[in-house]
Amino acid sequence: MSESGFCSRRAADKLIEENRVTINGNVPELGTKVQPGDTVCVDGKMINAMPTNKSDRVYIAYNKPIGITCTTERHVKGNIIDAIRHKERIFPIGRLDKPSEGLIFLTSDGDIVNKILRAENAHDKEYIVTVDKPISERFIERMSRGVPILGTITKPCVVKPQSKFVFRIILTQGLNRQIRRMCEYLGYEVTKLKRSRIMNVELSNLKPGQWRNLSKDEMAEINAAVATSSKTSVKVDSEIKVTKNANQPILKKINNKKPSASRLSLKAKKQ
Repeated sequence: MSESGFCSRRAADKLIEENRVTINGNVPELGTKVQPGDTVCVDGKMINAMPTNKSDRVYIAYNKPIGITCTTERHVKGNIIDAIRHKERIFPIGRLDKPSEGLIFLTSDGDIVNKILRAENAHDKEYIVTVDKPISERFIERMSRGVPILGTITKPCVVKPQSKFVFRIILTQGLNRQIRRMCEYLGYEVTKLKRSRIMNVELSNLKPGQWRNLSKDEMAEINAAVATSSKTSVKVDSEIKVTKNANQPILKKINNKKPSASRLSLKAKKQ
């Protein structure tokens, strides 16, 4: 269903759980494989198969203004679908908080969504951030190294000061309100947050509220970048190396072996 452009993978799972999907007239279980020639319906309406060249897919870049909510739920006031008013059924790839602005992709191609979003696929996004007080060297260093939020430590990232109150940050993660939470942990408040780039696509001269179709060259680069990307999360048992510093331990994945408690203890002592 997601590959046909009907909805996202997450929305498809929800429809299946609600028993609104049938395959050849039967209600399937989650994970049921669709075979060539099968008829898939949602609420009795048949879902057409996707052309192999995806010629009917829509890919757009939108400069989301402050106040627009990244949801496909039409009853939500200020939802992104009503804001764009595209003639095709589309949905956002990821999200930007309501108080944030800037670049976001929307598409009718459910197959590409998770390939771009998965953190382990390391597709970067760049933001311009304004905070409420002067930026210090320590702030830049701590943001770059990673800070503890939401029960984890954020991945190392690129952070560069732009002016007294403004910095740029490049993330490969997409934790909930990540930049705002990172700044808050270090005693700063974000007063303005703007996403300026996703992968190879720049916001450029796109004004707030405007959107455009992604070019063939942009899509060629995106498709090349996600060609080997996983659509689903990859769970790997990783050995943890504990590195102590003046502030707190940093956790690093160093290989695919699961360590014993004694090996962890020995590595910690060697540090």
